[in-house]
Amino acid sequence: MNKKYLPALLFVSVCLIWGTTWLAMEFAVQTIPPIFATGLRFLIASPLLIMLAKLFKQSLFFPKGKRLWMLIVAMFYFAIPFTLMIFGEQYISSGLASIIFANMPIAVMFTSSLFLGLKLRKIQIGGLFVAVLSLILILTKEMSLGGEDYLLGFLALGGAVLMHAIMYVLVEKFCERVPVLTYNALPSLIASLCLLVTSMFIEQPNVSTFSVDSIMAVVYLGIFASVGGIVAYFKLGQVSSPFTASICFLFFPLIALSLSVWFAGNSISTTSVLLLLPLLCGILVTKLDASFWTKLFSLGMGERRKQKVS
Repeated sequence: MNKKYLPALLFVSVCLIWGTTWLAMEFAVQTIPPIFATGLRFLIASPLLIMLAKLFKQSLFFPKGKRLWMLIVAMFYFAIPFTLMIFGEQYISSGLASIIFANMPIAVMFTSSLFLGLKLRKIQIGGLFVAVLSLILILTKEMSLGGEDYLLGFLALGGAVLMHAIMYVLVEKFCERVPVLTYNALPSLIASLCLLVTSMFIEQPNVSTFSVDSIMAVVYLGIFASVGGIVAYFKLGQVSSPFTASICFLFFPLIALSLSVWFAGNSISTTSVLLLLPLLCGILVTKLDASFWTKLFSLGMGERRKQKVS
């Protein structure tokens, strides 16, 4: 493939995969209990990830001295937060769930400042404030429309975002050089086994009640979201800048919202749709590199000098 078009193709792939993931979770949880659905998702994904790890000659095990992190990642990156995501979609629409999760870059930046000592620029703090305020207003508006069940969905999705952000920071600090496939392959298998056993005791799933749509949704989540999305996203980070890869978080909520309206008949209020603009702009501002603002300032000063001369 022409390398010139590879970044664009990967970018579109990631946006489409992650944008459709939320609708798939909404379909999956219609007839399959959330813990079992998440466990089945990773049971499908893990053999494929293990094969890819072997193919690309990446170790299946974390380095010596960091093996305990395999269990930590399995539970607190895969098992619990992904279960919270699909559990939350029992109470809120896939489009609204995607809006909440789109704030992942904000959560990562905030936790990085707490645990890694990351210093935020004033413009980033401003963007963070605008994004968080917009999200609070959206959630307040939607909760008033949906009642107490909406609050449960918000808390579940919010907990998943916070847990993922903390895990991202901790892994960055303690497992920096662990390859992507190593990080995903065995931990997802461990997570799947733990979730399936837990589901047998808590949910006691009845396979005969599972619909074809729900089963196909879980298969889609296991193959495309858990494998294709991961590979495409990290490959995008390799062939382009981390900033370009992070911009996906601005596009997948728009795709998820559109699909939620077209296929599931869900929608959010007009006020919330309008609040999406400052929310996404706030996220974008926090992700822009310092060099961007320096160049922008320089261009502005240059234009002023030209006007004075003329």
